Amino acid sequence: LIYECGDLFYLTQPNKKHILTGSYFTKKDYMTNTKVPRSFMGKRVLVVGGTGLIGSPLSKMLIEEEGADVRIVSKDDASRAHPKAEFKQLDLREPKNCLHACKNMEYVFSLFGVKGSPKMTAKRPATFFVPMITVNTLLMEAARLAGVVGYLYTSSVGAYPPAEVFKEENVWSGPPSPNDKFAGWAKRMGELQAEAYKIEYNWNDITIVYPCNVYGPLDNFDSENAMVVPSLIKRAVTASESGQPLIAWGDGSPIRDFIYAKDVAMGMMIAAKNGPGRNYNIGSGIGASIKELTDTIVKNLLRPVEVNWDTSAPSGDSKRLMDISRIRSIGFEPKTTLEEGIRDTISWYLENRDETSKRYDIFNTPK
Repeated sequence: LIYECGDLFYLTQPNKKHILTGSYFTKKDYMTNTKVPRSFMGKRVLVVGGTGLIGSPLSKMLIEEEGADVRIVSKDDASRAHPKAEFKQLDLREPKNCLHACKNMEYVFSLFGVKGSPKMTAKRPATFFVPMITVNTLLMEAARLAGVVGYLYTSSVGAYPPAEVFKEENVWSGPPSPNDKFAGWAKRMGELQAEAYKIEYNWNDITIVYPCNVYGPLDNFDSENAMVVPSLIKRAVTASESGQPLIAWGDGSPIRDFIYAKDVAMGMMIAAKNGPGRNYNIGSGIGASIKELTDTIVKNLLRPVEVNWDTSAPSGDSKRLMDISRIRSIGFEPKTTLEEGIRDTISWYLENRDETSKRYDIFNTPK
């Protein structure tokens, strides 16, 4: 729906609650179609990884709020997919499966990535590098061949060179951190592929996002390869239920940028709709120390637990934050506080802990 408001137009669509939401733009923008926000209403949209931590809330938004016709591709089984989505269980390391996934699609959200703990990064670098560079390359090429109009590529904070504050214009100012070099270089190759397509094929509608320290329901809680938030939650719950103290590593001083998965999905939507063709950090914009994170987790447990800090363990870099001014300029603002997000994630874990091992985990499948 388009409403004329003086010198502006207002592009909107009613949602299920009949509340009008949308964006203002000038008449010139509307006539030249240079800044009109994209609408996904009735569009055929592929969400690769649509059963996962970010893909699940993204698929829900696309279907229930945007009115999109969504296809989900995942290595999980169909029970984890949105009931109104078309679901395909495909291994995208095969070129034919990428072509099949992209057939008849108008937009692709590529959320494929290999996520694991620093321990796994050190022990299983090929498991990070090979699947990511393979799927990222094949999927983007399949989308191009299928005539897909727009594409969102999920890169990683690991693609950045070491810094305290990450800014989009600095991604290529140096090599990725040695701790992230395999996953970081694999993700950078996808960015380079997008740049090559802009040059050779004039495909300018490829958006790149860098989420950081994402957590929430459907996260990976595996004891061997979980990231910091799910790892701490699982160990804190176990300690609380056993009456034992929680052993936390380091001194708790490092500052990180943690963001709730639903907010990341919202950021992806805003980037795809309001600012296609650029790269964007997606973070909370607020730093929290590991001690603050740990205290927040302990505070929201059903039973209290004592925390003992093992200061002999390495603490890691002192500060790693995202500058989110660019995505804020096109309308993004995180909605979920750390307290709210941790509370919801703990609640989900307590209700679904027996199901967490049933998700597809590349580190626990035959090589």
